[in-house]
Amino acid sequence: MNKIAGSSSTLSKELFERVGRYRHKVFVETLGWELTTRNGEELDQFDRPDTLYVVSQDEQGNVNGCARLLPTSQPYLLGEVFPELMNGAPVPCSDDVWELSRFAAVDFNSRTTSALSQFSSEVAVRLLQDSIAFAAEQGAKRLITVSPIGIERLLRRAGFHAHRAGPPMIIGGHPIFACWIEVRQPGA
Repeated sequence: MNKIAGSSSTLSKELFERVGRYRHKVFVETLGWELTTRNGEELDQFDRPDTLYVVSQDEQGNVNGCARLLPTSQPYLLGEVFPELMNGAPVPCSDDVWELSRFAAVDFNSRTTSALSQFSSEVAVRLLQDSIAFAAEQGAKRLITVSPIGIERLLRRAGFHAHRAGPPMIIGGHPIFACWIEVRQPGA
């Protein structure tokens, strides 16, 4: 697995477009989410020049995972679109709390991978570890994420320190919840 991390301006234009197409295939085509798309790419208002990404590629250079990282001191998905998932608590707004969103680890070139198995795959665990480490390098002490329920299994099995920010809710026909993930600081 090859990992590349950076912003839309540091990732190559071609790779950034492949990430948009990959997200479309995962979230729109496979999971059936109703999201805004353009030219077969899934990008939204949170895909800004300052947004950070962690991208996983297989040996042939095909995208097989992605994650988006945003500081909660700027507009972000949970704060703007899903604040009700915080169960009445205020949404985070801090330079040391980052949002992890658009996390996916589906290898469409593998015969044994499905959208649901992404939550337990080796690629998913590694991508999450790499995403947490990259967020820590940016000063994050905690992550908050809007996730499908299946992510809890990945977090628990892989030994991540995580817990719900509120109870799951059905939104757009999908059970999702807000989840805190504690970031271990480098050297800690």
